This record gives sequence, C-alpha cells and structure tokens, in this order.
Amino acid sequence: MRAGLLFAALSTLSCATLHAQDQTPPARKTAQEIIDAAPASAWRDLEPANTLYMQVPGGRVIIELAPGFAPEHVANIRTMAKGGFWDGLTIYRVQDNFVVQFGDAEGEEAGKAKPYPEGTKTHLPAEFTRSATGLQFDKLPDADGYAAEVGFIDGFPAARNPKTGKAWIAHCYGVVGAGRNNPPDSSIGAELYAVSGHAPRALDHQLTVVGRVVKGMELLSALPRGPAPMGFYTDPKLRTPILSVKLASSVPESERSHLQLLRTDSQAFIDATEARRNRVNAFYTEPAGYIDLCSVPLPVRETPAK
Repeated sequence: MRAGLLFAALSTLSCATLHAQDQTPPARKTAQEIIDAAPASAWRDLEPANTLYMQVPGGRVIIELAPGFAPEHVANIRTMAKGGFWDGLTIYRVQDNFVVQFGDAEGEEAGKAKPYPEGTKTHLPAEFTRSATGLQFDKLPDADGYAAEVGFIDGFPAARNPKTGKAWIAHCYGVVGAGRNNPPDSSIGAELYAVSGHAPRALDHQLTVVGRVVKGMELLSALPRGPAPMGFYTDPKLRTPILSVKLASSVPESERSHLQLLRTDSQAFIDATEARRNRVNAFYTEPAGYIDLCSVPLPVRETPAK
C-alpha cells in the first residue's frame, strides 16, 4: 500500500515537473514594443511657441527650445526667428564626430555681418546652469562620470549637482547650444550648433544649451565634413544654405509638423529605458545592466489622428 502511494506521488511530481518545464517564461518586450503600446497619457505635444523649423534643402529640421534652462537666449532666438535672421544664412561648419554649426559665417567681419532683427539683444548673461530647486528630475539610477546625478528635466537629458543645487542640460547627440568666444557671456543665440557625434560631455555647463533636435537630425549629421582641424568650410560653395528658420507658432496650422514626445516620467519611458539597459533577445548574449544618459533616446511620434 505504501509502495503504491509512493509511486503515485512520484508520478504526480514527475508530471508536474514536466508541465513546469513546458511552461517557458513569457518573452520580454523590446523597448519599441513598450513605446508602441504606451497610452495617450504618456505622450506630450510639442509646444509651437517653443519649436523651431529650420528648412534646409534636404527637408525640415525640428528643434525644441528649452526656455526653462536658457530663458534669455530662447527669447532672443524667438526674436531673431520672427525677424528672419537665419533665412539665407548657412551651415558653415561640420566637424566630424563633434558638431554642426550654423549662422552668419561672415558675422565677425566688419561690413559683412547680417544685421540683427529689431529687438535682438546684443549682450546676454551666460546661462550654463540653473537652480535645480523645484524642478521635476526624472533620475536615472545609473552612475555617470560627469555628474553626481543624471536623468531628464522637461524631457531634456540633464544632470544635477546636489552640492551646488545646480542643474544643466547634458551635451548628448542632437542637443543644440549657443556658440561663444572665450568670455562666458559672449553668446546671444545667433550662432548655434547641434551635437552630431559622440557626446562631448566635457562641454557640459561650459556653454548655454538652448534646446535639441527632435526630428531631422539626419539632415545635419549626413552633411559633408569640413576640413581639419575644426570643420569650418574654407570654400563658401560647400556651405549648406538655410532656406528659413521659423517658430512653429508662426507657421499656419496646416503646414506644421504635429509631433508628440514620450513623457520621461511615464511608466512607458521607464520600462523602455530598462529594456534598453538590459537587452535580452536573440542577438544580445548578456544584459549590460547599465545605460549611459546619452544612450537614452527620447521617443518621438506623429500625433495620432483623432
């Protein structure tokens, strides 16, 4: 009797074990699958008043401005855009693995500089950092070599120093900053650059960051490189013409690019970032367990039709 009960118990256990072995764990979702399934509440619209459209021969480059970090520079940029300052100017510098720079290539030559539109301020304070007090900081748990804490503020890749109470936008791919000379307060937003190579984080809190490219970065990063050492075109014919730079709010509704960005405080963004931090699929053999701030892209999509 006891032998029969033991046999039955072993048989039950064996069947249960086989059944458990047949049940493979569900496949983990990829970052893109998580983003595709994100609810409408996880997305935010680009604000037309804080969006620039730079039209180049290849198409439209869309830049989200960051008034929360550089209010005076952004105000100047709005004034210059409304006055058509960049219309007819050029992209005159493309340095390999570094930046694409645009503005008035003759701006420092007497008699050749294009006049600024009325209302443009010709002197601004340096806006390298801002107070972190009161800011929503969507912190990443990962360590960083350039800052005590990194994450996202207003959707921008950012860093924070708890000791100084300062925050700033990090120089990640696509970030747009204001070029300057040696004096810290020598930029006004007329000469702009977009990071087009490996993140030059040594520039963090050294220049005023005014925004970042949210769409059309390929139109800048694919341009022919200028000569060493700094990528400035020596032949003006190689410069890329800027057809226009306009605020989205100045463009008719029917001609705007309607885009949404994934909120960095949403669960979808958190989960997608984790999926990138620990990639598990047929290609990746071992999870990294880490992600660099500048390796976390901000998902962008066309606004769904209602």
